[in-house]
Amino acid sequence: MPISANNTNRKSWITVPENSDFPIQNIPFGVFITKDDVITIGTRIGDSAIDMGALQQLNYFEGIDLTDDMFMQDTLNDFISDGKKTWRLVRNRLAELFDETNPELRDNQEHREIIIFDVKDIEMQLPVLIGDYTDFYSNKNHATNIGKMFRDPENALLPNWLHIPLGYHGRSSSIIPSGVPVHRPMGQTLPKGETTPVFGTSRSVDFELETAFITTDANIMGENIPVTEAEDYIFGMVLMNDWSARDIQKWEYEPLGPFLAKNFATSISPWIITMDALEPFRTKGPKQDPAPFPYLQQKGKHNFDISLEVGIQPENAEETIVTRSNFKYMYWSMSQQLAHHTSNGCRVNSGDMMGSGTISGPTPDSFGSMLELTWGGKNPIQLNDGTERKFLNDGDTVTFRGHCKNNGVRIGFGEVCNKLLPPFVRK
Repeated sequence: MPISANNTNRKSWITVPENSDFPIQNIPFGVFITKDDVITIGTRIGDSAIDMGALQQLNYFEGIDLTDDMFMQDTLNDFISDGKKTWRLVRNRLAELFDETNPELRDNQEHREIIIFDVKDIEMQLPVLIGDYTDFYSNKNHATNIGKMFRDPENALLPNWLHIPLGYHGRSSSIIPSGVPVHRPMGQTLPKGETTPVFGTSRSVDFELETAFITTDANIMGENIPVTEAEDYIFGMVLMNDWSARDIQKWEYEPLGPFLAKNFATSISPWIITMDALEPFRTKGPKQDPAPFPYLQQKGKHNFDISLEVGIQPENAEETIVTRSNFKYMYWSMSQQLAHHTSNGCRVNSGDMMGSGTISGPTPDSFGSMLELTWGGKNPIQLNDGTERKFLNDGDTVTFRGHCKNNGVRIGFGEVCNKLLPPFVRK
């Protein structure tokens, strides 16, 4: 079935500002609460949020086999479970409905008032009920930087890194949407030069520039997913900030890996950008040497050219862009990550989330964390207001942005934007 929604010549009768992340060629999916406190599944064109629950009730999806309440739910899980054919049919129908030449809804003022909202008048929610969350460690530049910083610079990558898409299981209960503040965590740390740990406030809170992909029901327990089929089970992508407390992490990560240093907060952008929308932006990833095992081998373009940036805004000050990177630097692709994840028969369900791992480029101005940008705090970053940062200060707002662009079409992710607050105090 062709992806007619990607037609680059299509324009919408909804106004789309110049350089908007959400032209009619995007058609992302999310969940929001309207000003009347109605929760609904929706999409977005320009600065307009579209109530897909209302569209369904008014029979605009007639002819597509959907359950009666498909878009009148508070998560996308059931829609994602319906699979790639349904996703494409719905997205194509939305593109057709909002095409500037289609009068069906354009000229129905009564329906438009029920269906379309200004994005300023809605509140975005987590788009899916995330049952399981895995975070990978799949960017070679980042892994090499960390190896140089904390291990032998001549042998920065551990022996397994070039053979396995490494990952760990995170905590889905701490995943939050953009806009929700994050409290600085408490935990155990080992002060420099000491042999006895202390318990207290983390002094090294960091961001990690990541993306994540959302899966559909992929397999039954015991079944693996071939790398050649893996993309069929990926619904779409979001931006992800995997907040980290580096001092807590340094003390706790051996021998089992990240724990409390990571699970206090992970924030994601609220609109899921479908793999269909990202199709025109495919690119080849870095050369993999040595060649992966056969179950991970793939040919063609399985990476995506997604420009990424991170801004830090101190309280009552202007924002400073501290890094610019690109998803195309990922060494292990999403298909390889999912194929490896299920190679032992691990079950993957609708709404599961897989983080990319920190996305660092090859140059110092493209590193994906404060840990790398300041090289462990040795080289502080100067912000536009004249202050310096080794790691994040309370009151700092961290914003991730991402977009793709070619042939005059820009497909963006919007933002994931969260403020760091002092530790939570019980009243």
